[in-house]
Amino acid sequence: MSDLHPGGGPTPAASKNGYEESAYAISEGQKLYTTMNCVGCHFHGGGGIGPPLMDNEWIYGSDPQQIFASIVEGRPNGMPSFRGKITDYQVWQIAAYVRCLGGLAPSGTAPGRGDELQGPKPPNSGPAQTPQNSSLPKSAERP
Repeated sequence: MSDLHPGGGPTPAASKNGYEESAYAISEGQKLYTTMNCVGCHFHGGGGIGPPLMDNEWIYGSDPQQIFASIVEGRPNGMPSFRGKITDYQVWQIAAYVRCLGGLAPSGTAPGRGDELQGPKPPNSGPAQTPQNSSLPKSAERP
């Protein structure tokens, strides 16, 4: 029997990704997400060639272990395997960042600094947004 569970079903031995508790690990995951060219397919979480990572539809599940397996093993129809290309802890950092994009990581992972050196809030700390439909302004319509 395989440890891979498509469709978001629970894994038999689900454990927590400890990297989700660290703002540093999540920021490192964000850097790796860009460096490993995840943005090439998933863009910055909104999807493109690859599925979006900011919605509530997770093809292979949103559990940290399922995200880890997707990164290491790859998936049919385009997701490459990163086995042997990055270390396990780097995969866990990317998984923590991906869950952060989807609003699934703890919101308390922001740095504890209160001075001017503090950066912007992490992506998962804001209120849930509802996309608004837009239309072209009259000036942009073709005659």
